[in-house]
Amino acid sequence: MTSVADAKFAADPFFSVPTMTRMFSAGEIDAPVRYYDGGNVFAVFSADPEAVGDKLAGTGLIPALRLGRRPLVALSIYEYRQTSIGPYNEVGLVILVYPERFRRSRSVLGLRDVLRNPDRREQGAYITDLPVTTAEACAAGREIWGFPKFVAPISFSLGGGHFSSTVEDEADGSTIMEFTGTAKPTVRIPPMPLVCYSQVDGHPMRTNIDVRNGMQLHVPGGIRLKAGQSRHRMANNIRDLGLDGAQPLAVASTNRFQSRLAHPARVF
Repeated sequence: MTSVADAKFAADPFFSVPTMTRMFSAGEIDAPVRYYDGGNVFAVFSADPEAVGDKLAGTGLIPALRLGRRPLVALSIYEYRQTSIGPYNEVGLVILVYPERFRRSRSVLGLRDVLRNPDRREQGAYITDLPVTTAEACAAGREIWGFPKFVAPISFSLGGGHFSSTVEDEADGSTIMEFTGTAKPTVRIPPMPLVCYSQVDGHPMRTNIDVRNGMQLHVPGGIRLKAGQSRHRMANNIRDLGLDGAQPLAVASTNRFQSRLAHPARVF
C-alpha cells in the first residue's frame, strides 16, 4: 500500500528504487525501507575491551577501531518522522566491527572506511540493543533483519545543540538509559553510510544502509550517557561496557536524516 509519504517522495531519485515485499508475523513490508524525514544523534564512546570481547564472542566479528586499547562503540538515536512503514523512534547501541578475516582493526584505513559506500566496505556495526516504539517495526526488524529489537517508550529532543533522549522499560516504567546535555556545534561532516551485521536463523547476515545529508559535528563536553535503575539487558550492557556516566568522544547530529534500509544478505 502506498502511503502519503511514499507518494510525496516518489520522484526523488534517492527513494525511487525497486522494492520487494517481505512477509512477517505482523503483516508485510517493502524493502528497502525508506526513511524520508527524521532526526538523528550519533555519539561515539570508548568501551571496556573485555566486555566488548565477551559480547562479540561467537559472532565472527572483531572490534574495528580503538582508542588505545579501548574499542569504539556508538549510540545512535533516531526520530523517524516519515518513513515507508510509518513514524517511530529507535535507539541503537552498537560495537564498531570488522569480520574476523579482516585484521586491520588498528589501521587508519578503518577511519576512511566509515565514509565509503556500503557496497565497498567491510567495517560495520554489531547491534547489542535496538529498542523501537512500535510493535510492527520490532517484529520486522527481528524476523527479517535479525536485529535485537524490543518495544519501549523512547523520547527524542534535538535543537540548539541540546540533546535529550530516554528509553524506558515497558515492563515496569523504570529508566533503561538517558542521554542528555548540550554541545557546541562545529563543522559539517559528510553522511555516514552504515553496514549492520546480524544473524537470521543462525546464518550471518549483513545489511547495507544508504544515508544522505551530512551532519553537524559537536564538541561533546556537556553530554553524558547514563544507565537507569532498570535491570533490562540494555541497561546492563551499558554498565558492562563501562558507559554508565560516560562522556562521548564525539557527537554528530542532523534534523534532515534520510536513508534506505536494504534487504539483508548472507555473508561469510
